[in-house]
Amino acid sequence: MRLYLSSFRLGDRPDRLLELCGDRREVAVIADALDGGSEDARSEGVHREIAALAELGFAAGEIDLRKFAGRPEELADALGRFPVMWVRGGNVFALRYAMARSGADAIITRLVREDAVVYAGYSAGACVLAPSLRGLEACDDPAVAPEVVWDGLGVLDFAFVPHVDSPGHPECAALTRVADAYRRDGVPHRALRDGQVLVVDGDGPPVLL
Repeated sequence: MRLYLSSFRLGDRPDRLLELCGDRREVAVIADALDGGSEDARSEGVHREIAALAELGFAAGEIDLRKFAGRPEELADALGRFPVMWVRGGNVFALRYAMARSGADAIITRLVREDAVVYAGYSAGACVLAPSLRGLEACDDPAVAPEVVWDGLGVLDFAFVPHVDSPGHPECAALTRVADAYRRDGVPHRALRDGQVLVVDGDGPPVLL
């Protein structure tokens, strides 16, 4: 299993992302965490990710999960062409709904566990890998999703909390409170400040960089 999970955007260690990917630099960009906003904002967000990845030498193209609703076999074929996926931030409930509706949740979980893909991304793109999304409603509005899915993908056995101790980020205060609540309630979690990344490479434990 290979994961590169950043608090915000590419983080401070893109060199580790390059190491995880090796010579395979084709990336599927998944931006459905932006589905709750305007199409213009969504398109701008996609282009920003593609441009940032291109600067690292990646050839990136979007996989829009909305286009694969009820067509999991076609989505599996589309995702199977990419050795890397980049799942950007936004609203975790919008992203989780899109994954459930398209069947991406099962497909991505299988690809990650089989080490058939490098899963990379930030903020909501990392949060969705947790066992549960409970608690994140303090930051992200669940109402943006037509149906709220509270279960995460379960790739991680702990919650991922981005933007903590990151005063320049607008969600810092809300997510610091989320991390505090998890700590108080005994919920396993990892809290990251912007710039930090969590890396999993093989069977070893997650490494915070």
